[in-house]
Order: sequence, then C-alpha cells, then structure tokens
Amino acid sequence: MEDRPLQQVRNIGIIAHIDAGKTTTTERILFYTGRTYRLGNVDEGTTVTDWMEQERERGITIASAAVSCFWRDHRINIIDTPGHIDFTAEVQRSLRVLDGGVVVFDAVHGVEPQSETVWRQADRFHVPRICFINKMDKTGADFWRSIRTIEERLEAAPVAIQVPIGVESSFVGVVDLIDCVALVYHDELGREPIREPIPAELKDLVAEKRQILVETIAETDDVLLTKYLDGEELTPEELRMGLRRATLAGQLVPVLCGAALRNKGVQPVLDAIVDYLPSPLDVPPIRGVHPETGEEIVRHADPQEPLAALVFKIVTDPFVGRLAYMRLYSGTLRSNSSVHNYPKDRKERIGRLLHMYANHREEVDQVSAGDIVAVGGLKFTFTGDTLCDPAHPVVLESIVFPEPVIYVAIEPRTAAEEQKMLDALRALADEDPTFKFRVDENTGQTLISGMGELHLEILVERLMREFNVRAKVGKPQVAYRETITKRVRSDGEFTLQRSGKLLSAAVTLELAPLAKGQGFVFENELPPIRLPAEYAKAVRAAVEESLAAGVLAGYPIVDIRVTLVDAMFVEGETSEAAFHSAASIAFNKGVREAGPVLLEPIMRIEVVAPEENTGDVIADMNARRGEIQGMEPLPGGVQAIRGLVPLAEMFGYATDVRSVTQGRGAFTMEFDHYAPVPESVAQQILGGPLFT
Repeated sequence: MEDRPLQQVRNIGIIAHIDAGKTTTTERILFYTGRTYRLGNVDEGTTVTDWMEQERERGITIASAAVSCFWRDHRINIIDTPGHIDFTAEVQRSLRVLDGGVVVFDAVHGVEPQSETVWRQADRFHVPRICFINKMDKTGADFWRSIRTIEERLEAAPVAIQVPIGVESSFVGVVDLIDCVALVYHDELGREPIREPIPAELKDLVAEKRQILVETIAETDDVLLTKYLDGEELTPEELRMGLRRATLAGQLVPVLCGAALRNKGVQPVLDAIVDYLPSPLDVPPIRGVHPETGEEIVRHADPQEPLAALVFKIVTDPFVGRLAYMRLYSGTLRSNSSVHNYPKDRKERIGRLLHMYANHREEVDQVSAGDIVAVGGLKFTFTGDTLCDPAHPVVLESIVFPEPVIYVAIEPRTAAEEQKMLDALRALADEDPTFKFRVDENTGQTLISGMGELHLEILVERLMREFNVRAKVGKPQVAYRETITKRVRSDGEFTLQRSGKLLSAAVTLELAPLAKGQGFVFENELPPIRLPAEYAKAVRAAVEESLAAGVLAGYPIVDIRVTLVDAMFVEGETSEAAFHSAASIAFNKGVREAGPVLLEPIMRIEVVAPEENTGDVIADMNARRGEIQGMEPLPGGVQAIRGLVPLAEMFGYATDVRSVTQGRGAFTMEFDHYAPVPESVAQQILGGPLFT
C-alpha cells in the first residue's frame, strides 16, 4: 500500500437498500481504478467483495468487505456493506468508523425501507454522504422523483449535480452541471466517457437545474452569496469548494446518477468521492474518556499523537486465524508491539498487520492515524473495544447493537459433537454482536438468536459448512420481552445459619417502569455509611442477573428502573452473598406486584404489490394484527403499502404474499419497537391467565 498524505485519503462506505446495486457499483469502482481487470458480476458469483460461498449462491452481501483503490492520486478505502435488514449490524459498525458514505438508490423505487434505516444510522454518526441514483436504464426509472423521495422521506437537502441524458433504454450519460459538459458513454465497458456539448433538447432543463444548484450552494456560504447577489459568475472551482464545505457540514447532499451494471456514470462518482467526501483531517477529532478519572480526552488524526484505535469487527479467517478489524483515530501502530485494551484492562500483543482486499491480505509493518487495518494475534479484544498506548489510556465510545428478535433451538446430531458446536457458536458470536446463544436452564436446549429468519439461516449454514458441525434445528420462535406497568416498593429478607453463625440481610427496592427502549437503570440512594459499597454492588449484580429471566415466561425484563431505597444488616453478621439473595427475593416479588406484561417485537413492513391486489394485501395484513400507516403509488401500476405488524404473525409471509399477489408481490421488513401483547394473545402464549 503506497502511503498518501491524510488529506488524500478517503474512508467511505457503500450503503443502500437490498438490490439497489451497491456491490455492482463497488465492482465498477475497482475496475475503473485499475484494481481489477475484469468486471465482476453478482449474478455470476464473480464479485470481489461478495466472496463468501453463501453470498455468491444467494447474490446478496452478508458481511461487509474492505477494499482499497486509487483515483486522482487519492487513496480510497471502501467498505461494501449488506443491504438486507437482518445484517444491519454490519452497516452500523461500518458507519461508526467511516468518514463518508455513498448511498445508492434504485432509480425506480427511490427511497426504500432499508434506505431510511441506513440514512438514520449515518445521521447518528454524523457521516457526510453523496447519493448515487443507480439503475437509470430500468423501465420506470425517474431521477427527479427519486430526488423528491430523498427530500420527503429522509428530510434531507439533496442537490442534483447532474442531469441524465435519456432514460430507461435510451440512457447514455449525464450532463455535469458544475462544468456544463455532457459525459456520454459510447463503448460497452464505459472506460472513457466522451466529453461532448450539451444536447440541444436538454439545454433549457440544464440551465434551470444549474441555476438551482448555484443558488443552493451560494446560500450555504456568505462569501459566495455576496458574490452571487452582486451578479458575478461563480467559477466551477468555487462551486466545488462551496459544495464540499456544505456536504461536510451536513447541509447538502450531492446527487449523481448512472447505471452501474451498464458501466455508465461510475467515474463521476469517484470524482465526487474525492471532491466532496471528507479526509480523516476533515472530520472532528474523536472524543473518549480516561478509564480511571472519567475526564474527556480528545485525539486528533495525527500519527504523532498517542495511539487510539477502535475495533469494529472480528473475523475468523481460515488461513490466519482470528482477525480484529480496527480504525486508527490517532497515533501509529507497529507489528510485534504491545498495546492496552482498557475496557478489558488487558495487555495485548499486536501480531501481523494486514491491509485487507476483500478476503485477500497484504502484510504491512506499520499503519498510522486515519487507516483501517486487520490485526492478528489479539486474544481478549472484541467488537467495540478500544486499543491504546498504555502510557496514555483512553476509552472511545463503544458500538451499541440492536437486540435479537428471533431464536431457534439447535442441537448436535451426536453427543460427541456438542463441544465442537459450542466452540463454533462462540466463534460466530465473536464475529457477530447481534448473534447470541445460551443454554436454557429448564430444558437444557441450546438456543441461538438473531435479527431475522435469513440471519439465523445463514448462521446455521456457516456452522455446518465452515465448522463441519452436524446439527438439528428447530422452528423459529419470537424473542419476547417482559416489563412492568406500575411503580412498587418491595422488601426482601434473607437469613442463613452457617457454621453456627447467623448471616442475614434485608433490602428494600423501588421498581418503576421506564419509557420504551430505555433498557435498565439502577440507582442507589444509600450513602456508604448506611450500606458499604461491596454490599450495594452485590444488590446491583443480583438485580442484573434477575433481569435475564422474567416472572411470566422467563423472557428478559426491559425498560425498568430499580432504586435501592433501604437496607438493614448487623455488622459481622452478613455477607455479599446474603445481600445478593435478599435483593433477588425483593426484585422478583416486586416484579410480580408491578403489573408485569409480555412485550413482542413489532416490525416495520413495506409490501410492494400490483394495484389490483392491494385490497387483498391489506386484508391479509389486518388479519395478522397489522396496522396500515400509508400507501404510495409507484411506477408500473404497483402500490407500496407501509405498516407495522407483530413478528409473531409474520412467519412464512414470503410464501403468503406471493400467493395473494399471484407471485408479483415483494416485501421488506425490519424491527421497529417492542409493544405489549394484547391480553387474549398473551394468554394463548402463556397458556392461561397471568396470575390467579
């Protein structure tokens, strides 16, 4: 890897809804930058970034892949991310460590459900982005309608920097609104677009759209606005610099168009990545905290500063073992050096440093701030951990992932394979933070949970193919949750005669419901003089353990505040174990008195169906306890029906929706929130009334 100054580095992600053309766009970028010598094809399974067997068989991206290329003397590190909602964690952790994003949209559908999800995630991490309206050659493609959907559904400020030449089968190129030149693709491979005068039939439209572009850019910059209002012409260079500043500040989003599969419009995307997306020097310095004092620490993208790196992904590589992907925010990292993992408070030895090109590796001796690298040899480090200089400790904000909503029981075909299966599950859980597994205490079954049916299907396939585990898998089940609805106070007492000595403890807890999605909060109102810190710690530990299994059906308890309001003990006649037991008794008793309810995952769904089948789709959705939130006509005589529906009612929906629409309907679904299960349904799930 040839070194480049930091201002000539771009760390970007390609993100989008499933089937918008992310992987195809990435393949074209690699081809035009000279990293590959033939065009990879998703349908033929010949792409660089979709290298896993399952990805090539299914034609979808499952794991994000990192590649690097060079364009206009800039080094571009690209992460191609999945589009399917079941693999949203891959997008989330990629956005956490990237500086900019290219969001790909389908020119026919515009903004789709997963587009909204990735856009919100990019907003959360303040990632500047550009948009690429792909598939301009498809029947029903509409560049301007797609831009309107970005404006309306994403509440963004898109600004077109191109006008398409032709549409659908007649799409041949674009007009660059900044340089006022047509770029027309004549050859099949689209290597060199020909610069031509603007077609006569587009001159009025180009003049109108350029005027809008110039006004929009000028409004974001006082100097440019003054010049514009004085009637002076803004140069292309001034427009580029103004648009770059507005893009980095999140005020504007440049929009381009093309047809990646037909090799049209990709080079201008590379130019836009260089011109408008940030280098590591353009993004704000990373902020962390000192692990002991809690004071805020700022680290800049400077190789001379102390090391600060965030691990965003763990991968088990069949050739080099366990690899940790990390982004270096400051400092320099050398192979065979020592670093400190402060969240785990462990010393780690850096083994090999590897620049990854999808599943190929290139070994390097050192990397510095702004780089993305894979590291071998780390034993205690997991996703979200910070690695830093032992003399200058810092902990960066970790990555929070959504909780799994679906689970299945899995068991090895022979007892001899049980340990092999558990080891394999542990390796998969290391890689994927949204995949969890546990052994049910009551049944002894191993339960694996994930984000959706496809997610679990892929994981089970990997278990069998990569780890050679033969296993039997049960039917998917909904991962319910439990919560409380009332505020209560609850006492718990515990006494035990041990070795002729009486050990006792008494605890009073106050339990209160929290707002949806707030998880768990513990507060201790007792000063150390009333209750020593080690006993308070035992109370908290007991409550956290009790949260794992609720009182209704053993599902985890969420959205609850627990306050330790009183405690009693006699000096020398108690122990941490006594307080642990007293707190467990008080908590479980309190939950039973606090109006416990069952919560179920509610999914956001969008069904695209022919207009004549809309009534049947809505009727079917209502029968599944769904709530219709809106409809939108799309090109080609189809309707997009949006709503919310319980996950429990959606198993096998792919088959049902095809049946209702004569095979012409399709749907996308993602987790939205947890909501109380209606009492009649809860009684069916629990097999009777809650408490008699």
